Amino acid sequence: MNFEPERSKAINKLNNFIEKSLSDYSRLRNFDFGPDKRDNVSCLSPYITHGVLNEIEIIKKSLDKFSFSKNEKFIQEVLWRTYWKGWLELRPNVWSDYLIELTNIKENFKKDRNYQNAVEGKTNIDCFNEWVNELKVNNYLHNHTRMWFASIWIFTLDLPWQLGAEFFMQHLYDGDAASNTLGWRWVAGVQTQGKHYLASEWNIKKFTNNRFHNIKLNKNATPKILEKNYSIIKKDFKNPEDIKTNNLLIFDNNLSFEFTDFRNSKFEKIYLVSNKNENRSIKLSEKVAKFKQLLFTDQEQRLKELSIDCEIIDISEIKKIDEKNIGLYPTIGENLDYLNLNNLKINFLYRKLDQYSWQYCNKGFFNFKNYIPKIISNFS
Repeated sequence: MNFEPERSKAINKLNNFIEKSLSDYSRLRNFDFGPDKRDNVSCLSPYITHGVLNEIEIIKKSLDKFSFSKNEKFIQEVLWRTYWKGWLELRPNVWSDYLIELTNIKENFKKDRNYQNAVEGKTNIDCFNEWVNELKVNNYLHNHTRMWFASIWIFTLDLPWQLGAEFFMQHLYDGDAASNTLGWRWVAGVQTQGKHYLASEWNIKKFTNNRFHNIKLNKNATPKILEKNYSIIKKDFKNPEDIKTNNLLIFDNNLSFEFTDFRNSKFEKIYLVSNKNENRSIKLSEKVAKFKQLLFTDQEQRLKELSIDCEIIDISEIKKIDEKNIGLYPTIGENLDYLNLNNLKINFLYRKLDQYSWQYCNKGFFNFKNYIPKIISNFS
């Protein structure tokens, strides 16, 4: 459970997983054996979220090792974040509405004892308390555990899902607006309306190898209700034709420029754009903020080794630099919110993977996964 903020370390983690654990991934991936025994999952999500590793290079390496049929479940999981981001891009008001709801709810719950016990890990549910501590210490939770955690938060502790999503974003190294917000909505029953995820004692015991006992949960909770429906807003994810004479802005979701689709383009200068807590709606923990900053430093060092003129700046400094700026698209979230709020008009460059994949994000994931072989073949 050591996430070293360097691309070289991320590559080592990827290679080690493929060589030693990929063959058993489909069979063992749902088991949470504890933070000291994570060999059954890749633990690559903090690097994928920040673009230190990209989905295509991970998938290609896995297919070099095994066939698609043996890799299918792993590849599906790698592309879940791509799907979530595409789904949210087509329904951006889900994110903006969430932030409005969160602001209103926080005011009502700031002195709530039940909420304080939950974030401090002082509930009467031992496994939940342990996961709170694990989240704060390691800034990571197993995917299955995230589902249990969210379900207990919403249906047993009877807390708003919006506060739980904020808590995850504050502490997860791999937190992003799409997968985090939509994942919590899905557990609550408002993402796929009427279908919620209800954690059970037997399921937790089975997939934690009986590490926990006396797990008393609400077994009869009904899905949360959302009156509002979100229609798809069609977008054109096209890249500008002339990008040669511009500065390039890179945000915290694309921190491996030398491996992007635009690595051969010549830019006057690359600005690595950091977004500090004072500009964020959801304030990150010190550890998450530091992790991001070290990833920026690692990217800066690699670019300078390639003799590329680059500099780390705060997002508030964009307005001070030359107006000839173009940016790698930051996706819906805090960075894009800041740009829009401050009326900073920037032409964006979209990844080929996103341009191609997001057209299949208009429905549920089960529809999306039918197109995964087509998506992969397009980039093979």
